[in-house]
Amino acid sequence: NLSWNTTDDTLRNAFSSYGQILDSIVMRDRDTGRSRGFGFVTFSSGAEAQNAIASLNEQELDGRRIKVNLANARGSGGGG
Repeated sequence: NLSWNTTDDTLRNAFSSYGQILDSIVMRDRDTGRSRGFGFVTFSSGAEAQNAIASLNEQELDGRRIKVNLANARGSGGGG
């Protein structure tokens, strides 16, 4: 539930004080380039991720209250 104006850099900056960020990305529509309203931040450790969740969940970023949680790990195969 990110603001449509949140950029990759804004996302990274918001989370950077909670640990070493390996990657951060705001997901965008591949046709329009418009933000899809969510993103991912990858920390170097689970403890750092938990610290960010505890500190930033339900806080405001770019004028919107954000939800911060752990993403489900991607599966290695197709469904069935």
